[in-house]
Amino acid sequence: MSSPQWVSLTRRVSFLCAALMFAIGPASAQSSMSPNFNASSANESSSLQYVADDSSDGATALSDAAAALGSGRAGAGQDYGAKHGMLSWSHVTGEAGGGLNAPIGNDTSSGGNSNSSGASGNYGGPFLTYGGNFTGGLGLRFSPRISLLGEYQFIDDKLPGAFIAAVGTQGGHAHIWSLTLDPVIDLFPKSINSGYVTGGGGLYRKVTSFTDPVEGEECYYYCGIVVENETVYHFSSNQGGVNFGAGFTHRLGGTYGDGQMKLYAEARYLWIDTPPVTAYNGTGRTEAIPITVGVRW
Repeated sequence: MSSPQWVSLTRRVSFLCAALMFAIGPASAQSSMSPNFNASSANESSSLQYVADDSSDGATALSDAAAALGSGRAGAGQDYGAKHGMLSWSHVTGEAGGGLNAPIGNDTSSGGNSNSSGASGNYGGPFLTYGGNFTGGLGLRFSPRISLLGEYQFIDDKLPGAFIAAVGTQGGHAHIWSLTLDPVIDLFPKSINSGYVTGGGGLYRKVTSFTDPVEGEECYYYCGIVVENETVYHFSSNQGGVNFGAGFTHRLGGTYGDGQMKLYAEARYLWIDTPPVTAYNGTGRTEAIPITVGVRW
């Protein structure tokens, strides 16, 4: 083989080797880079997975922060109310109860203006006997010790038999309605068992009625004759009056004995400035002792 031909062959082989190296080089580089790329992808995937797993903790932290912010606003509102004397439901107090009534002496009077034919008799009292009462009230608690109640009371008392006989009827009763304002002072407000004093005054309406049995017809599924007591004579009055007394309470509920609900029992002296019943030697006042048990909050 001549020298020029050998040189030409050598150049061809060199060109072919260079072409092969150029073709293999990028593939090798790509293959060598793949593990790094995959590692990077794995790291990024792991990082993303970590963020996803930690998202619940982030949401909890955000929720806690919002709750803390809300409680802070509520606390600020409560502080504002306390500083500026704003009332809340904790300042509202009330009571509901019932019991019996005892009359006092012979100087009680049924009181009022007669609207009958002027029935009269020789009777000097008493003008009330025992009966029952219902009491309800609602008001404000200014402090654990001092409250003010607006009270409604209804008293239903029987009349003595001698008084009924003097009038000439067969039955009778006295009803007393009242609306009063009554302060209440708790003597031991932090104790489970406590005592209190109370008293006040207001408007009293008293109606004394005398009844006789009257036959009448009454129809439901069929008609029949029934006997009912009907009022045949009464007198009434609207007067001022006062009451005062004392009571005992027992606190209910509360983890540390701080519940607002209480049982109570009390006795009061009641005086009403009813006008005299001159036909029966009445002295012109009504006196009684209502004894009441119930709940207070």
